[in-house]
Amino acid sequence: MTEPVTTDAGPTGTANKRVRRPRRGVIAFLILGFVVLAIAFPVTAAVLLDEAPYLQIFVSYPGADVAVTTTVLLACSQMASLVGVGAMVHLLFLRDSPARRARYLPQGFEIRVLRIASGTWAACAGALVVFEALDANGAPLDRLGIGYALPFLWEASDAPKAWTISLVAAMIVLFASFFADTWTGLLIPLWVSAIGVLAPVVTGQVLVGPDHDFGGDAAVFQTVAVHTFFGALAVSGLRVASGRFVAPETLRRLFLVGAVALPVIIVTDIVIGLFKLAGSPIVASLTGWLIMIGGTCLLVATGALASGWWLGRRARLRAGSVTGFLTVGTVATAGWVGAGVAMTRQPPPQYFVPTSIEQVFMGFEVPDAPTLGVLFGQWRPNLLLFGIAAAAIIVYLVAVRALRRRGDRWPAGRTAAWLAGWVVVVVATSSGFGKYSAPDFGVHMIVHMSLNMLAPGLLVLGGVITLLLRAARPDRGKPAGPHDWVTWALHWPVLRVVYNPLIVFVVFVGSYYGLYLTGIFGDYMRFHWAHQLMNVHFLIVGYLYYSLIIGVDRPPRPLPHIGKLGYVLAAMPFHAFFGVILMTSPAIIAEDFYRYLDLPWADLQAQQYLGGGVAWAGGEVPLMIVIVALAIQWSRQDTREARRKDRHLDAGRDEEFDAYNQMLQRLTDRDAARPGLRPGPGVQESPRP
Repeated sequence: MTEPVTTDAGPTGTANKRVRRPRRGVIAFLILGFVVLAIAFPVTAAVLLDEAPYLQIFVSYPGADVAVTTTVLLACSQMASLVGVGAMVHLLFLRDSPARRARYLPQGFEIRVLRIASGTWAACAGALVVFEALDANGAPLDRLGIGYALPFLWEASDAPKAWTISLVAAMIVLFASFFADTWTGLLIPLWVSAIGVLAPVVTGQVLVGPDHDFGGDAAVFQTVAVHTFFGALAVSGLRVASGRFVAPETLRRLFLVGAVALPVIIVTDIVIGLFKLAGSPIVASLTGWLIMIGGTCLLVATGALASGWWLGRRARLRAGSVTGFLTVGTVATAGWVGAGVAMTRQPPPQYFVPTSIEQVFMGFEVPDAPTLGVLFGQWRPNLLLFGIAAAAIIVYLVAVRALRRRGDRWPAGRTAAWLAGWVVVVVATSSGFGKYSAPDFGVHMIVHMSLNMLAPGLLVLGGVITLLLRAARPDRGKPAGPHDWVTWALHWPVLRVVYNPLIVFVVFVGSYYGLYLTGIFGDYMRFHWAHQLMNVHFLIVGYLYYSLIIGVDRPPRPLPHIGKLGYVLAAMPFHAFFGVILMTSPAIIAEDFYRYLDLPWADLQAQQYLGGGVAWAGGEVPLMIVIVALAIQWSRQDTREARRKDRHLDAGRDEEFDAYNQMLQRLTDRDAARPGLRPGPGVQESPRP
């Protein structure tokens, strides 16, 4: 028997269409086809290439059993993580439920998909911890019979460590899929899943070769965009294949996500392709052919999305059309995943380009000493932070425009502060300062202070949360949107913990000592992804710290002005003491890393002395500026309060003096009622001014 399902037409609303639920065999066939297509490319490549890819990079061949099993697990893990993230995106942002219902997670199709996908992801990631340890080190399967072999192999390669992180992330998502019942319950799993899917990517092929800083940053954007859009597209395709309803609002939001994600995927695919080909012809290597196959799948997915959008704009989108373009998009997604996994099984051309030691660690060379002309004149874009800055500015300006179109005003000073903060981020990371932040410790501290103090101090004055709440007004008659999402997040108990003043203070101050006075900094400087992680950490922690002091947005735990002043003054000695430690320490921080670079212009002791001075003076100056800004805010608040009282007095609505006289009268009456006591001369009515 088949069950009829009623579905609306399209994102713009057309006539209803009756469709029938496909048989279970059809659904199983679609899912099986999705899996087989995604596995076919990489498995075929692994079988045909045999031991050649391993010998090219001077690694022993672990055997066909290890190579093929690793390939299958990689493909399954990629698909499972993609579908799992897509299910969370559906549950969080694509549902058409009104705010009262959308705040709670439905126990329906998407949550079941999330449980199956996250469980599969966790199982594959757990197996890959073992098989990647074998595959990356060229060890056969029987090596596991030796007791100490697995810990040794795990420690000898980055791949099993990355999959360990992915395993933990998948387990957290799986746990949350069974116990989360509110919208905010999936925020941490979504954030953790991003870490889980990025870990194997940033430690993979994009970490090798000249310009790997460009390749690594592009891969971060692409991975997030792919899992967000292709994952949501795959879940929508599975939903249609099961005969379930796809709401017009869900389709509209899916088109919107695709309109943002697909350009990002296409541009980053070009950047990664150019990086991997390293100047070689695209038809001269298997990597090039796989790039073309993946690009074709990407174009097919783009065409499917565009056709659905075009039909919807003309009110011609029917249930059959929805099924068609979602199915085509899902199949294209599977093909793209398969081509991408196959690409990881073959060393790309950039592996074999002559590379200097500077390019090994940073992706580029720095032959010139960091003079002022070099620092301000030699720019190298930091794609990650430049992209984040561009996105933040665009969202902010769109929100300001939405306010102005409604006739509301937004202070120009806040817009200027937001723009200036991101300009500081871009200059600090994409100019010569960012380029030399790795090879020169003194320049690194300048960048650190800019990202940790100067930029956040400006950004918190932009009031982005207040702007979003004002720009996105709630509408009870429509599905939950940005205003509801921001409101729910602001009332999230976890956010109160994140904004706890004590926790923020400890992290803000302790980051200096924990990072630089241990071996962490030296280890992180050897990897581009770790350097970027430090930059993002500095920026986020600084934003949290200054939002508690001078931020326009009201934090969950607001401090009184005197408390804010003490909060700032309490941090100043720690910065000064840290700077003194750097300036007086005979030990060179991250000495092994700088010795590896062996730059002719480097003076390690002088660079560290400069870094200590920057940490001392550079830390004090921004804090003094914050104190001035805090004093101005305090004065303005007192002025506003005084004006408010004056308005009440002028209107005759002030009751403070009447309340005071009533209190005195009650005291007089009480004393008069007690024998032997008379009211004192001081207890009398106070005249009104």
